[in-house]
Amino acid sequence: MSEKRNRAITLLSLGHACVDVYQGAVAALVPYFVAERAYSYAAASGVVLAASLLSSVVQPLFGALTDRWAMPWLLPLSALTGGVGVALSGVTDSYALTLAVVAVSGIGVAAYHPEAARAARDAAYGSHTAMGWFSLGGNVGFALAPLLVAAVIATGGLGASPLLVVPAVVGAALCAAAVRSAGRRDGGGGLGASTGSDDWPSFLRLSGAIVCRSIVFVGLSAFVSLYVRQRTGEGDVAGTVALCVLYAGGAVGTVAGGRLADRYGRLAVVRHAYVLTVFAVAGVVLVPGQAVYLFVALTSAGLYVPFSLHVTLGQDYLPRRVGTASGVTLGLTVSAGGPAAPAIGALADATSLRTALATLIVLPALGRLLLCGLREPAVPGRAAPASGPSGRRPRATSA
Repeated sequence: MSEKRNRAITLLSLGHACVDVYQGAVAALVPYFVAERAYSYAAASGVVLAASLLSSVVQPLFGALTDRWAMPWLLPLSALTGGVGVALSGVTDSYALTLAVVAVSGIGVAAYHPEAARAARDAAYGSHTAMGWFSLGGNVGFALAPLLVAAVIATGGLGASPLLVVPAVVGAALCAAAVRSAGRRDGGGGLGASTGSDDWPSFLRLSGAIVCRSIVFVGLSAFVSLYVRQRTGEGDVAGTVALCVLYAGGAVGTVAGGRLADRYGRLAVVRHAYVLTVFAVAGVVLVPGQAVYLFVALTSAGLYVPFSLHVTLGQDYLPRRVGTASGVTLGLTVSAGGPAAPAIGALADATSLRTALATLIVLPALGRLLLCGLREPAVPGRAAPASGPSGRRPRATSA
C-alpha cells in the first residue's frame, strides 16, 4: 500500500507541475504582450488579473463541492482547460478575447487544486515532507514557465502560443494515472475526513497572511522581469533570468519548508519566512546592480518555504472542510494578489516601476503580524504512513 501511495504522490506532483505551468505562463507572457501589442503596464497587469480573478472566486466553490462528492475526473479535465486557455491567448489581437481565454485558463487551474490537494493529503498521511513534494511539483511548473514561454514565443512570436498546450495534455494523462494509482476515495468525506472541530478564527488569520504573501508574489511575478531589465540594462535575457530565479526558489523552498516544519514546527517556520521576505523585497527594490538577483532569490525562499505549510495548516484548522480549506489556501488567498496587480501597474504608470514595487515591502510585515498568537492545530486520529515519497519513514506530525 505504501508503494501505491508513494506512486500517487509522485504522479500528483508531476501533474501539479504541468498545471501550474499555466499560472506562471501568464506572467511570463506579459513582457511579450507589452512588446508586440504595446500594452501599458496597467493593461498588461489586467491580463494577470483575468487569470486570477475568476480563479480566486470559484476555487473555494470547487473546494466545497469536493467536500461533498469525490470528483477525481476533475483533475485531467481541469488540466486540459488550464492549458487550452493560455494556448489561445496569443492567437488573437483582441484585448477582450485575450482576457476571456486567460480567464478560462484560470477556471481550469481553480478546478484542479482543491481535489488535487485533498488527494495529496490522503496519500501523504499527514507528512509535511510528502505535502512538500506535492507542492514542489506546482512550483517547478512555475519555475519552468518563463523558459517554456520564451522557447515557444521565439519560434513565431505570440502566434506560436498554441504550442503551449503540450504540458496540459501530459498533465491530463498524469492526473488520470494518479487517480488510478490512488484508488477510489471513500464517500463524500474522503480519506482525509476528520471528526475534529473547525477553528475559523485561526483559519481566517492564516488566510489574511496568505493574501499578503499573494500580493507580493503576483506583483513581483508581473513586473520583476521588466524591473530587472531596467535596473541592469541587459535586455530580455536579464528579465527572463530574474523571473526564473523568482519561481525556481519553489523547487528548494517547498521541500525545505516541509523538512524544517517536521523538525521545528510549521508556525515557527512560517513566521521566520515572512520576516525574511520583508528584508528580501526591500533588497530587490533598493539594492542596485547585479545584487538584485541575490535578493530575488532570497525573496523566492521567503515566499516559497511556507507554501505547503499554509495548505496543511489550513486543512488542519478546518478538518471538517478539507476541500474548502484547500480551495481557499491554494485558491482564493493565493489568487488575491491578482486584483492588486492593476493597481500596482497603474501606480507604475503614474510614477515609476520602482516606486510601485516599493509598496510591496510592508505586506509580509503585515502578514507576520497576523500570524502572531496562532497555535499549532491539533490533528486527531491521523496515522503515520509507512514511508514518504522518498522511501524513508517521515517523522510523525506533531499536534
